[in-house]
Formats: sequence, C-alpha cells, structure tokens
Amino acid sequence: MKYQPLNPQIFIHNRERFVKAMLPNSIAIFVSNDEWPSNGDALHAFKQNSDLFWLSGVTQEDSRVILFPDNPDPKYREVLVLVRPNELKEKWDGKRLRANEAKEMSGMATVVWLDSLDALLQQWIHLADHIYLDSNENDRKASLLRSHEYRFIDEMKSRYPLHSYQRAAKIMKELRGIKTAEEVEVMQKAIDITENTFRRLLQFIKPGVMEYEIEAEIFHSFLSQRATGPAYGSIIASGDRARTLHYVSNNQECKEGELILMDFGAEYGGYCADLTRTVPVSGKFTRRQKTVYNACLHLHNYARSLLKPGITIVDYTDKVGEEATQQFLKIGLLKKTDVKNEDPENRAYRKYLYHGISHHLGVDVHDLGTRTSPIKAGMVFTAEPGIYIEEEQMGIRIENNLWITRNGNKDLMKNIPITVEEIEALMKK
Repeated sequence: MKYQPLNPQIFIHNRERFVKAMLPNSIAIFVSNDEWPSNGDALHAFKQNSDLFWLSGVTQEDSRVILFPDNPDPKYREVLVLVRPNELKEKWDGKRLRANEAKEMSGMATVVWLDSLDALLQQWIHLADHIYLDSNENDRKASLLRSHEYRFIDEMKSRYPLHSYQRAAKIMKELRGIKTAEEVEVMQKAIDITENTFRRLLQFIKPGVMEYEIEAEIFHSFLSQRATGPAYGSIIASGDRARTLHYVSNNQECKEGELILMDFGAEYGGYCADLTRTVPVSGKFTRRQKTVYNACLHLHNYARSLLKPGITIVDYTDKVGEEATQQFLKIGLLKKTDVKNEDPENRAYRKYLYHGISHHLGVDVHDLGTRTSPIKAGMVFTAEPGIYIEEEQMGIRIENNLWITRNGNKDLMKNIPITVEEIEALMKK
C-alpha cells in the first residue's frame, strides 16, 4: 500500500458494530474478492472486497474475516485468515503479510493461515446456530457474475444445509452508511489530496491542452501524495462532451471558449473522495457561461441546505427538482408552458438535469446505504446538481462531499474553490 498505516481503531469499532447486530450464537464469515484474469497469463489489479476491508483494513487476496462472538474459546471470537507466505511466490509477486503485521493493521489478535482453516472452521460451524454470509447488495449492482462470495455461499449451504443462514449485507447496508469520526478523518485526507490536485490543475489548464494530459496530471498528483490512485475513472470532458455523464475517453483537445467538466477523486486508505468542478479552458467564463454556472451553484447550495437528518433522498430529489425548475425558467431554458404541460413522470427540468443529485460515499464511491429511509447523522453524501444544454454544447456540474451532522451537515470540501470569482482568480495566476 502507498498510504500511511491507518488507525486500527477504525476496524476495531467497525467489527464491534457488526457483532452487536448479530443474532445470538452466530458466526459471520467474509471472504476476499477474486483475482480476475485479464488476457494471456495476466490478472487485473486486485481490489479487495469492500466489506472485508471495512472490517479489517486488509487489502491482500485470499483473506477472510470470521466473527464468532459466542465461541467458547475467546481466542477464536475474531479471526483473520491469511494465505501463508510462500518464498517462491513472493519472488514473483512480492511480499505477503506476516501475522504480526496483519494483527497491527487490523487490531485482531488471532491470525490463522488459510491452509489450516478447514478443521477449525468445521468445529466453529457445529457450535453455531446461525451463519452470516456476505453478498453484494448494492442497489446499483449490474453484474450477474458469480463472484467469490456467491460461490462461497453455495459451498457453505452444500456442506452445512441445516443451519440458519443470515444476510450479512443487510447489516452492512445500515452500518457502512453511518461513518465514524475515524473513517471521516481518512476520507478528509482523500479530499485534501483531491483539493491539492484541483488547485494544481487550475494552473495547468489552457487552450490546446488534451483531456488525457489533465488526467495524467491528476494521476501524478494523487500518487505523489501517497494516494492509492483515482477512486474511479476520472471524467475530463471539455465542451459538449460534458453532457455525457460517464465520459472517460478523455482523448480530445480542450479549446478556447469551452468549459471543461472534471469529475475526479482520490482514494486514500481505502476511502474515496468525489469532486466535480467545471472551469473555463481560457481561464475566464463568458457572460452566458457565468449565468448558467451560477444557476448550478445556486442549486448546489440549495441541495446542501436540504441534506440533514429526517429527509429521504426521494423527497430531497423532488425538492431540488422544484428549485431547478425555477432556475431553468430564470435562465431561459424552460418556458411556463413547458412546466404547465409537463409529464409528472418526466418533469420538464429533466431535459437539462437528468441524473440523481446525491449518493452515499465511503469505501466505495457509490457506497452502501439506504435510499428510501430517512437520512441519518453520520452519513456522507455527495451533492452534485448539473445543467446540461445540448443547444449550447455545454455541461456544468458542481459536486462536494457532505458529512451529515445532528442538525445539518459539514462540508468536507469547503476549502475547495467553487465560485466563478475564485476559479478565475486562481486561473489568472
């Protein structure tokens, strides 16, 4: 890992929270992600299962976390399972965790090697009444591939068919949605790295620069600050390409007079930042660009004012939509007749703002958390309204990351330049 060692209390607290939600006499088993093949004899870069990381901080393949709080032997109430270091494999693929290193990283006192797990696990399963197994219950999941956790579910149910099986993911959705102060401290580090990078870009962007050159600057800046890398594929979209929400080709020239939409964020210590800013390639907004930008900034500030405990994402999105309608009337995108005759299932403002306003943020950039229950203190959300105008070949989005507090929210990106005046002044330098 490139980042500095994290405070193991993050993972100790996370495990305590999960164990507290388990049924009596239950065992929970979490398995690491697959190593996915690429082409030939190559593998894709390994990415740890988010739930296993959230519980342990371990990013190594072939790992497991086992929680059995009612185990008669206290030593085995928390177990971290690792692949045994192999001298030959390490010559090819590099050093693997030693037991003492893993204990220090995770705060778990007991480490068991994977090749000696089966006999122990059988004893523990026979003592337990309920077995918690993990699965990917992210509402945005699209892939039907049977990854490691699903194959492990099949294996366990085949070997132990008479146990009561429980969904670890249902608990995880509740717990991971609420961030501890220790987690937010790591997220703030990812955000600070992202801020430094954005300020650097304001000095770099000029007419004629290529989108991929900006992406390269982002990657360089992230790595030089000990980030793992980008939290997701950076979107560097100049001109009309900014209307494509997940534009990642990043292969065109940024031209005089265009706006460039940049959606990027660092991953640090397993946690994500997610920033969007839209700036003028030439360093100065035109009058029309400024008008639309300020309308988007108004929506951004309005959205931030709504994000507080008690409101649901559905109600929040509806309220932002109402305000967007008024802003779009004001800047000439909509007419009163458009609003009067709109389809309630496809509101008129949706022509110019066709995505959601917020999502959970954490270990995953689209993190786990409810979208139907009321927002709770401790959640971290993005706020990212946009305005996309095909007729003017313009796309603007403004995004910050907000930690929900008891009475409102804390803007974790409050120091990142956001107004027209701030952006122009920094680009002028």
